[in-house]
Amino acid sequence: MLHTRTLQKQNTFCSVSSPSELRIGLFFPHFLAVMAVDNALSFPLCPVAFEKDAKALEFIEKMTRSPDLVQERILAEILNRNKEVEYLKRFKLDGATDRETFKSKIPVITYEDLQPEIQRIANGDRSAILSAHPISEFLTSSGTSAGERKLMPTIQEELDRRQLLYNLLMPVMNL
Repeated sequence: MLHTRTLQKQNTFCSVSSPSELRIGLFFPHFLAVMAVDNALSFPLCPVAFEKDAKALEFIEKMTRSPDLVQERILAEILNRNKEVEYLKRFKLDGATDRETFKSKIPVITYEDLQPEIQRIANGDRSAILSAHPISEFLTSSGTSAGERKLMPTIQEELDRRQLLYNLLMPVMNL
């Protein structure tokens, strides 16, 4: 006899059609269906889900083990990828990708400092102004500071990064 129990705050379920068979699948985003055979409940998350969570948590651990090194590597990647953009060329980095050169040559700025470049992009200029990658969308601020909404150009990679962070949320919440 097959019984089902639903628990909140999960997004995967395991169905058990025989004691040796587990299949993972998606259920409603905030519920977990736990299938049981002969009144014996299976694990709240089956082994495949535990393995998936373990991999995500291992990734988080790896990325946070040496944050300085990760940040230096990411800065170098960003500067290398964008070395030909209009904005960075102004500061004559000459291909340097290290933190010290970046800090010494690139000033701390405000949104208003970049507003002319952002407006050019919003008006349809497709040249490499702030990013070597094409702008895929504009995010907007809530408009609470000075009452005006601010446009924030983003690239597809940023959307992918946000999706990755969202996907890492559930394994942390499952702890």
